[in-house]
Amino acid sequence: MAKRILITGAAGFLGSHLCDRFLKEGFEVIGMDNLITGDLRNIEHLMKERKFDFHHHDITKFVHAPGELDYILHFASPASPIDYLKIPIQTLKVGSVGTLHCLGLAKEKNARILIASTSEVYGDPLVHPQNEEYYGNVNAIGPRGVYDEAKRFQESITMAYHRFHGLETRIARIFNTYGPRMRLNDGRVIPAFIGQALRGEDLTVFGDGSQTRSFCYVDDQVEGIYRLLLSDYSDPVNIGNPNEISILDFAREIIKLTGTDQEIVFKELPQDDPLQRQPDISRAREILKWEPKVSREEGMKITYDYFKSLSPEELQKREHKDFSEHIRR
Repeated sequence: MAKRILITGAAGFLGSHLCDRFLKEGFEVIGMDNLITGDLRNIEHLMKERKFDFHHHDITKFVHAPGELDYILHFASPASPIDYLKIPIQTLKVGSVGTLHCLGLAKEKNARILIASTSEVYGDPLVHPQNEEYYGNVNAIGPRGVYDEAKRFQESITMAYHRFHGLETRIARIFNTYGPRMRLNDGRVIPAFIGQALRGEDLTVFGDGSQTRSFCYVDDQVEGIYRLLLSDYSDPVNIGNPNEISILDFAREIIKLTGTDQEIVFKELPQDDPLQRQPDISRAREILKWEPKVSREEGMKITYDYFKSLSPEELQKREHKDFSEHIRR
């Protein structure tokens, strides 16, 4: 009999790719998303799949799944600065109340749960590269704190359920991930640069561009998450690509990739923007036998070709989300 898995945030960028993977592995997949930041276009190709069932639902209200459930992947959350600065309360609620509901369901169903944490739990790190033993340097009351602290609380309550209730839990600390189905211009580096390149605009670099990021292609990220879920390891695990690059050098790579002649313009660095971001993936290598396989050159070409193939109307739809009905909730 096929295993059943619930994936929250199923219509999001990463959630939709996880739906693809688990269906491919023969699972019955229940997708759940309130579509604040998710997009049905990401999963429309799955709607006719016999083993896929989608629920348009807000998990901060309650979470229910009929029948037996073997696994839960909790990926519901705004994940970009533009999103969580516009809807800060919803970001905090899904990381706290939403996580509590998912953990309660996992306990009720005796299901193993994996939560999507983030490299943002490290804040603006004073340790480089970042390993799982580092506690982080986070400004709890800064503008990014709504996301950072939601994820830190999420990890804390997950471990509490693991220790107190004996719940099977997994924690993935996800570093910058990219690939097809991303939303353009969502405040993150790759979507911003690709969106500007497609419109023929100059590329915007914040600060002097010396800050660094490490980008992981979505297929590699999904493989790491899949292995972590099926592992016997309950402490947090970094899932990301340790190949570090400065933002300025990356902007130059984008200009070379797109074959255009944009200039690079500089703007003031946002508050609490991390100056360094590079995962130490020693734990993932040892425990999961995992490391990324797709080079940045290869992954960026796939990603750029994907967005270049979309019509102007489709591109515009992938740039904007209307949060007006959620602002005061």
